[in-house]
Amino acid sequence: MKNSIIIILLILSVSMSAQMYNPVKWSTSVEKVSDKEYILKAKAVIQSGWHLYGQYIEEGGPSRTAFTFKNTNKKFELVGKTTEEKGHEVVDKIFDMKIKYFEDKALFTQKIKLTSEGLSSIDGEVEFMVCDDSNCLPPTTEELIFKIPAEKKTVAVEETPATEKDSVITEEVTLVKAVDKTEKAVTAESPKKNEQRGLLTIFILAFLSGFAALLTPCVFPMIPMTVSYFTKQSKTKAAGIRNAMIYGFSIVIIYVLLGSIVTAIFGADSLNALSTNVWFNLIFFILLVVFACSFLGAFEIMLPNALANKVDSQADRGGLIGIFFMALALAIVSFSCTGPIVGTLLVEAASKGGIAPIVGMLGFSIAIALPFSLFAAFPGWLNALPKSGGWLNTVKVVLGFLELALAFKFLSNADLVLQLHWLERETFLAIWIAVFGMLAFYLFGKITLPHDSPLNHISVGRLGFGLIVLSFTIYLIPGLWGAPLKLISGFPPPMQYSESPNGLGVSGNSELKITGSLPEGAEHGPQNIITFHDYDKGMEYAKKQGKPVLLDFTGYACVNCRKMEELVWSDPKVLGVLNNDVVLISLYVDDKKELPENEQYVSETTGKKIKTIGNKWSDLQIKTYKANAQPFYVIVDHSSNSLTETSAYNPDITEYYNWLQSGIKNFKK
Repeated sequence: MKNSIIIILLILSVSMSAQMYNPVKWSTSVEKVSDKEYILKAKAVIQSGWHLYGQYIEEGGPSRTAFTFKNTNKKFELVGKTTEEKGHEVVDKIFDMKIKYFEDKALFTQKIKLTSEGLSSIDGEVEFMVCDDSNCLPPTTEELIFKIPAEKKTVAVEETPATEKDSVITEEVTLVKAVDKTEKAVTAESPKKNEQRGLLTIFILAFLSGFAALLTPCVFPMIPMTVSYFTKQSKTKAAGIRNAMIYGFSIVIIYVLLGSIVTAIFGADSLNALSTNVWFNLIFFILLVVFACSFLGAFEIMLPNALANKVDSQADRGGLIGIFFMALALAIVSFSCTGPIVGTLLVEAASKGGIAPIVGMLGFSIAIALPFSLFAAFPGWLNALPKSGGWLNTVKVVLGFLELALAFKFLSNADLVLQLHWLERETFLAIWIAVFGMLAFYLFGKITLPHDSPLNHISVGRLGFGLIVLSFTIYLIPGLWGAPLKLISGFPPPMQYSESPNGLGVSGNSELKITGSLPEGAEHGPQNIITFHDYDKGMEYAKKQGKPVLLDFTGYACVNCRKMEELVWSDPKVLGVLNNDVVLISLYVDDKKELPENEQYVSETTGKKIKTIGNKWSDLQIKTYKANAQPFYVIVDHSSNSLTETSAYNPDITEYYNWLQSGIKNFKK
C-alpha cells in the first residue's frame, strides 16, 4: 500500500512538471451513400475547457483546422468541400475578426466518389490547433485512416482510432488538469459567458438608445398627450393606469416582434455570417449615412401616410385592440425619429447574431414604454417634464453625428476583409476626429443646421456635453501617431493596419526604433523590443552583452501571447527589464517556413518528422521543458540552464515582474 502511494505521487509529480497536453482524440468512420459514393467522417473528442478552431477562418487569425486526403492513384474524387458542425462564433478583439471554434466534440465530413474498384481505405491528415483559457498548443498534424466497408450495406460505420501512441500522455494530462484546477484560477471568461455578456451589452445599449429616442421631437411631445388621454378617458384612475400599462406592453410587443421577424428572415446563423460579408458592411455603411443625413436635417424618412391613417382609424375601436393600434400608430408616426435608431440597432445586433435583434428591440421598447406607464401611474410627474422646444432637435443632430461615426466602422470592416488599405488606422481616426470635432463646434453654437432654433445662450448641460465631446476628440489625436487608444479598442483598424506600422505608428518604445541600431539577426518585436527569432544568434548576442536570456515560446496565432505582449509587456517596469536586463528570443512554434532538407529530422520525443521552423521550436520546448503550450517563458543562462521556474500566461503585472527579477538575480550570483 505504501509503495502504491509513493508510485502515485511520483506519477503525479512528473505530470505536474511535464505539463504535456494532448486534449484532442480523433476517430474516423465511413458512411456508404451509394455504390460509388461515401461520406468520410472525422470526429474530434475535445477535453473539457479546450476548444478546437474551425476550418474557415480569415488570414491573420489563429491556425484553422485543415484536412488533406491522399489520392495517389486517383481512385476517388472529392465531392464538394469538407463540412463542419455549427460550433460557436465570437468576435476576437486580439485578431479583430469573427472566429469559429468547437467545444467537447466536433464532426467533420467529406463526401467522395469512387472512380475505380478495389479501394479498401483512404489515408488523410488533419492539421489543427487548440487553446484553453490559459494555453494555446502549436498546430499539430494527425494521421487519419478511413476504412471503406467491404459489405454492401446501406450504412456501414466503423470507428477507427486515429492513433494509439498518445494514451499514456492522455492519462498524464488528466492528472495535470486536475492539479492545474487547484493551483490557479481561470483568468479569461468562457465563450458562453462572453455570449451572455454580449447580449447584456446589446440590451443596455438598446435601452439607452430607446431613452435617446424619447428625447426626439417625434416622441417626447407624445408622452403628456398620451398619458392625459388615458387618465381622462378612463372611468377610474386604476383603469387609466391599467390602460397605460397595456399601451406600454403593446409597444414592447411591436418592437420585439420586429426583432423576431429580422431574426426569422435572415436566421440566427446567417446574421452572424453577414457581419464579415463585404456587401453587408457596404450596404449598411450607406444606410447609416442616409440615417445620419436624415437626423442632421437633410430630409425626413417617413412611412406612407395611407398606412398611418389606416392604423390610426383602428385605434378608435376601443378596448385592448384599440390600445394596441394606438401603440402601433405611435411607432409609425414617430418613425422619422425612431427609424434610424431602430435600423442602427438592428444592424449592430445582426453583427452579433443569434437572438441579439430580439434582445435589442426588447431593451429599446422598454425604454420607450416605461415613461408612458410611470407617468400614467403618477400624473403629477408630468409637471416636472421640460417643455418641448429646440433642444429636441439638438438631440436628433447629436444622434446624426453618432450615426455618421458608426457608419465608418462598417466601411472599415469591408476594407479590412478586402485588405485594400483604403481606410487604414490613420484615415479612420482622422474621419472620427473631424466628425466629433464638428459635433463639438455644433454643441458650442459655432455652426447651425436646418430646423435649429435660434440659440441665444448655451445651457450648462449642453456646455458640459460639448466639453466631453471636445475632450474625446483631443484624446483621438495622438492615435494618428501610434497611441493605442484603449477606450475605443475594436472600433478603429488594428495597429498593424496602418500607414506606418513600424515607424511613427509604433507606441510605447518608439525611441529605440529611431535611435537604436539592431544587432545582426535581430528585429523589433512587440512593444518595439529588440528580439531574436533564431536561438543560436540570440544566445551568441547574450554572451557578448553578459545578460540572461528570456526564451519566449510563442505563436503568430496565439491569443494569450498577444494579451501578454499588449497588457503586461507594455507596463513601464516590465518593458524596462525586457529592454535593458535580458535578451529576448521569441520562438514561433507555428512558423510555416520549411527547414532546409538537410536540417529536417524525426523527433526523438514525439516520433514526428520536423519539417518547419515552427516544428523545430515546438520540439525544442517539448524535449527540454516537457511542455507544449504557449505562451511559455523560460529565463536561462548562457549554457541554457534554467535560472528560475518557468512561467506561462499570467496577466498579473507585479507577479510577472517579480518572476523576471528572480531570474536576473540568480544569473548574477
